[in-house]
Amino acid sequence: MPTWQQLRDVKLSQYRHAADGWGKVSHRADAARLRVDREMTIPVRSTQKGETATKAAGDLDRLSRNYQYVHGECGLVRTTLEALAADLEGPQRKLRQALEDAEALKFTVNGDGSVTYPAPASTDGTSSPVLPGPYAPGAGGGTARAGALVPFLPGWGEGGSSANKAMAEDIAERIASAVREASGIDARYAPVLRALKAPAGLDVSDDILVDAAKDMRAVRKTVGDFLNDKGIPRGKSPAENREWWSNLTDEQRDEYATLHPAEIGALDGLPSEVRDTSNRLVLAETRALLSQQYERLRPEPPQYVQVGDPPSAVVNPLWQQWHKSGGERLRAQLKGMQAIQDRLDASGVPGRNGEPGLPQAYLLGFDTKGDGHAIIANGNPDTADHTAVFVPGTGSKLEDAGGDIRRMTDTWRQTQQMAPGKATSTITWIGYDAPQNLVTDSPRPSYAYGAAPKLNSFLDGLRAAEGSDAVCLPSHHTTVVAHSYGTTVVGAAAKEHHIAADDIVVAGSPGMLVGDASDLGVGKDHVWSEAAGDDPVPYIGRPFLAGDKWGVHYFHGIPYKAGHISTIPSDEAFGGHRMDVDTSGHSDYWDEGSTSAQNQARVIVGQYTLVKEDE
Repeated sequence: MPTWQQLRDVKLSQYRHAADGWGKVSHRADAARLRVDREMTIPVRSTQKGETATKAAGDLDRLSRNYQYVHGECGLVRTTLEALAADLEGPQRKLRQALEDAEALKFTVNGDGSVTYPAPASTDGTSSPVLPGPYAPGAGGGTARAGALVPFLPGWGEGGSSANKAMAEDIAERIASAVREASGIDARYAPVLRALKAPAGLDVSDDILVDAAKDMRAVRKTVGDFLNDKGIPRGKSPAENREWWSNLTDEQRDEYATLHPAEIGALDGLPSEVRDTSNRLVLAETRALLSQQYERLRPEPPQYVQVGDPPSAVVNPLWQQWHKSGGERLRAQLKGMQAIQDRLDASGVPGRNGEPGLPQAYLLGFDTKGDGHAIIANGNPDTADHTAVFVPGTGSKLEDAGGDIRRMTDTWRQTQQMAPGKATSTITWIGYDAPQNLVTDSPRPSYAYGAAPKLNSFLDGLRAAEGSDAVCLPSHHTTVVAHSYGTTVVGAAAKEHHIAADDIVVAGSPGMLVGDASDLGVGKDHVWSEAAGDDPVPYIGRPFLAGDKWGVHYFHGIPYKAGHISTIPSDEAFGGHRMDVDTSGHSDYWDEGSTSAQNQARVIVGQYTLVKEDE
């Protein structure tokens, strides 16, 4: 327990100075991680081959993770010290005011916090008489302690000995109260600060990451209102989010990013660099925690066992218990997280045919809510000349993120062949709860209407992050690419809000809930569709997800139905451009080297005249 002298003398500026030091270390660690990733790892992967190069890249990945851990932990130390100094200001101010009052009254504050006071002087210059009794202060005054009661005795009125005694007791109580308050603060912060230390070694293990997540929760609880998530915008537009971020000091930004990384990483409108740093921290700690939980479960038992005579297959009770304990869900989430990490670690890796190495990946969103969500960018969309946002359809979820990520990495490579001098960013947006069952869920537009505000917010956020809140910059071109039910999401988004895109490309669309390409808000000349002849989804989805209009249905220019018609993007009556397709089925529109994939890439880089259209 601190003494009042320690509370009086403590220099809170030293805590803040120390916090600044830890903040600088945190900031430098994050900058070092970026340098390792971009200036060391990417060149190694893109230019070197062989066992030595693979080992070097692995060592650099480990160094990057170490820097990421240092960034987070040092940031927590900084925030804790800042909050400690802020919390101690109150009791120190209270104490100093009490000491000033004692000095003004010529009282003496003793080492134990008691206050000695003199007897009041009489009008003739002598001491006033003191009444006898157990509460009398004595001929020379007395000593008051916190918690003492001021008695009422006849003759002890204003100007008598009781006045000094009462004031002394008040000062003593204020001193004790300040010390008690400081003691409580000390007891709250001390164990948290002691826990913020790294073990020996050069490898950040799952145990260390899980411990770091515990540290974060402990710091949040300890600092309380000093920096809680109530200060983070809720329900605001991306432009307002960006303005809030811009108005913070560098120190406040660092504190929010390390103490509330999930909230900052999910905030549309913030710079991609900021979201990526925060989401990488969330991914690493979440993955470590779920890995430990999965490892604590016994290995998955066989789902079926043979029982009876003759034997027959029945569900294994041990498997049922394993499944009930969350084994299958944990495995699925870890699969998706591994796919994300694989892409983060693949920056710089060249293509199979000597294509340029992949650009830096940016993790713009991540969580495990529902079926799980992830937003991964190839290249920085804030500085790109061309950006493509891919919206997947039915069945998309965190578990299967690998396939959707791969589609956009392949698309990025395609755009580099077509526009090698331009910076392009291709983004996989698994940012909504997609229907998971083709028969029972996909015919329902409710999933699309639920996802529309999220997609619009993300697209508006890209625009806000690259510096223009009203219109796209002349040099910046954004294309939304959607597949299957994802096209329905885009249609709902366009109905809800002016979509922040220059072009819309849809593949295998079951319907977009609008009847004409002009209803999508980008102009029918900037709407492009692909539909393979044997893709069943456009035919299956039409009765449920098509849009309505008054018009004429054509088949290769020949009218066959007029009046109130329902249309999907592959219909001539829908308008826009119908691109040539040389792939088959519902999921092959991104086959490497196909005309289908090349057409999409031509639109993404704005080479409209080179797009091959259906004749």
